[in-house]
Amino acid sequence: MDITKIRNFCIIAHIDHGKSTLADRLLEETSTVSARELKEQFLDDMDIERERGITIKAKAIRLDYKGYVLNLIDTPGHVDFSYEVSRSLSACEGALLVIDASQGVEAQTVVNCRLAKAQNLTIIPILNKIDIKSADIQLCQKQIRDVLKIEEDKCTLISAKEGLNIPSVLERIINEIPSPVGDETKELQALVFDSTYNSYRGVVVCIRVVNGTIRAGMEILFIQSKRKYRVEEIGIFKAANVKTDVLSAGEVGYVVANIKDSHDIQIGDTITDSKRPTKNVFPGYKKIHPMVYAGLYPVNQADYEALRDSLSKLGLNDSSLTYEAESSPAIGFGFRCGFLGLLHMEVVQERLEREYGLNLITTSPNVTYQVIDEKGKELWIYNPSQMPLTHECREIREPFIHAYIICPVTSVGSVMKLAQDRRGVYKSTEYMDEQHVILTYELPLSEVIYDFYDRLKSGTNGYGSLDYEHLGYRKSDLVRLDIMVGGEIVDAFSSIVFRKEAESKGRQVALKLKGLIPRQLFEISLQAAIGSRVVARETIKALRKNVTEKCYGGDITRKRKLWEKQKEGKKRMKQFGKVQIPQEAFMAVIKKDEN
Repeated sequence: MDITKIRNFCIIAHIDHGKSTLADRLLEETSTVSARELKEQFLDDMDIERERGITIKAKAIRLDYKGYVLNLIDTPGHVDFSYEVSRSLSACEGALLVIDASQGVEAQTVVNCRLAKAQNLTIIPILNKIDIKSADIQLCQKQIRDVLKIEEDKCTLISAKEGLNIPSVLERIINEIPSPVGDETKELQALVFDSTYNSYRGVVVCIRVVNGTIRAGMEILFIQSKRKYRVEEIGIFKAANVKTDVLSAGEVGYVVANIKDSHDIQIGDTITDSKRPTKNVFPGYKKIHPMVYAGLYPVNQADYEALRDSLSKLGLNDSSLTYEAESSPAIGFGFRCGFLGLLHMEVVQERLEREYGLNLITTSPNVTYQVIDEKGKELWIYNPSQMPLTHECREIREPFIHAYIICPVTSVGSVMKLAQDRRGVYKSTEYMDEQHVILTYELPLSEVIYDFYDRLKSGTNGYGSLDYEHLGYRKSDLVRLDIMVGGEIVDAFSSIVFRKEAESKGRQVALKLKGLIPRQLFEISLQAAIGSRVVARETIKALRKNVTEKCYGGDITRKRKLWEKQKEGKKRMKQFGKVQIPQEAFMAVIKKDEN
């Protein structure tokens, strides 16, 4: 393959700016997919992606156009999946930066542009949706110049939905994005930028060949894991994967080598020829640190091993997912999982249930805390139940973020109130133009992971956008809030909260549980406590059987005797009875109150 005829590029943008629609039009224009096969969001092959209208997993495909090979990677736009974007950028020489002409430059647009510049990629700005009435082309071009520092005359105006100016995008890809640099006569050097698990073929490894060639039958070495495998099949990404004889320098494709253990593959690893290994090893990807932790437990404990295997396979497809075994007296054995955000958590849970047929309980999500105990020892808390009692903690620290919020000028007041209500510290205001402003805040991550993004969208009529970067850990006045059902602590409901909010949070949880836990034949107490101090209480009244129904007339002492006997029976039931907590109760505690 002539390396000068190869172009490797990805599509990056803020969420819902038209990445997947543009990818559909490129597939259509290059006849990669026939009109009969083409469907909306063609590269989004998961049901959950189509239902939510978002891209979750980066997907590669090869386009053939005018004698050139164009390897396209469609990437996610939500901040939770920015790790997918950073991995995709490392396999490309150029990027199409798509901007919605009606929305303008948004937070993730700025961040993705910075990531692409940091990788020294050629950036082609694309102004999409120019056909709709609310499009403001001049304003968007000004933002591209002032905020992204890209000349507005380099911007291509398109409508991906209508197919307007798509050929000009393809011409710019060919003319402006450089061809890969590599030598097929050198030792094999290939980057592992993604992988998937196939039940019949094992691990399918997605690679970008930098130097050398790879062929079926040769023995390859994964440098980081030190494992050797014989290549069974190689191929390229088309509408359906197409088997080929060889992949040479500059090309993108897949490798099947009968790899059964998913732990042998590390994203960012280097593949080389075991008989003629390369000395140039890729540094690998930056290790991603989860921002949110939650417990995943099977409803049926017999599914524990199935959950372990499913997490292992899903972790291969999603390298930002971390997990370790844990147990809870209330809900049995499960796993403590780390996620990049709340949307990431919801997607992982839904994929486990849909793709692997599991029925799961998810505990309240929380961030990682740093605790200095009374002896000066540093502890990392991933689960609220691990938190020492308040009097045993000398200092509690929580993660803070530097948040960039882009919103209309008319919504500044509501955004500032939202940030202040979430313990935000104001830093700066920067005007993008006469209509949009960038607000910078320092916020506790625990206040952002729940519904901050939804409230931001609501307060700005859908025009607000958010991105953030991790700042580190800072001291905060935090306490562990325990929820007791029938006098017993249910660790799945435990949470670490700001002291001033503990009472209201406890009352919210108790009220929710009161409406969700079914009534029993004995009274159930619901209590929220900080240590030994109860800060909120609700009571689920007992179901009552009318034991005097058969009595008619006669002395009242007979009725009193029956009532006393019933009272003693209820007392014994309360002592030995077990409260069955439905799954809806665990899910309800995750969501914050809507007021």
